Order: sequence, then C-alpha cells, then structure tokens
Amino acid sequence: YDVNKLIDIFNAQLGVNFDEKIILVGAGNLGRALLNYNKWDHVVGEIACAFDADPEKCGREMFGVEVYSMNELEEKIPEGCRIAILTISHNVQETVDRLVGCGIKGIVDFTHEHFKVPKGVVIKVVDVVSSIQELVFQTNSLDEVTKKQ
Repeated sequence: YDVNKLIDIFNAQLGVNFDEKIILVGAGNLGRALLNYNKWDHVVGEIACAFDADPEKCGREMFGVEVYSMNELEEKIPEGCRIAILTISHNVQETVDRLVGCGIKGIVDFTHEHFKVPKGVVIKVVDVVSSIQELVFQTNSLDEVTKKQ
C-alpha cells in the first residue's frame, strides 16, 4: 500500500487535512499562551496570524506568529481561513460579525460573552473555570467514596 496516498484518502474522507489556517483574535495573556502552545502542527493545522486592538502588540511577531491590528482584519485574514480563536473582552459581537463576514465558519470562544452567529457557523465554548469546577466536584466525590471504604 502507498501509505501517503492512504493518508490523503482518509484525511479527505474525514475532512481533516492538518493544514487548517486558524486565526487568533486577541493577543493578550490567554492569546499569548495559546500562541506559545506548540502542539498545533500536524494535529489541526496552524495559527497563521493573530489580531489585536492594542497598537503595542501589532506589527510584531509573538512565538513566530505575526500580530496585526484589528483594523487590518479584512485585509490580512488568510485566504480560505475558516476557524478563529476568540480571546477578546471588548466588542465581541461586532468582532464576530466581522469574522463571519470574512468567511469564518467555526469559532473557539474564550470570551464568556453571549453572541449570535448565523446558521452554518459553529461555536465551541471553552470555559476553563467550569472545567476546574467539574474537576473539584469529581475529586471531592472520589474523596467521599474513599472515606466510605
């Protein structure tokens, strides 16, 4: 078997090409931590660029990723980009509307704000505090089980 050809066939069938161009919107503390996370390649694709409203962060690289001004979103978003990671705290709905207008179809949401998207756009909410809370409940229940034994 031609292994590379099989991989290409499986990737096409599963819709996973591992070269997805992802953008990050918000290069603050959380955004920088995500940029520094080095396990993107060969898993989902790459963060192609980032956008931020703070002029101090714009026009430079962070962890090898160029950071552009939010004013440049429509100009600098990579062609064919469908996924955005959102780590902002201001103008969330306005930003989401702009992203959708640029062709974004999937949003990883770290904002903790409610926003609306049209049909056909997928949102994956990431709530770290809720995850930690669940873990606390689970470990507490394990403690209770251990005490009863």
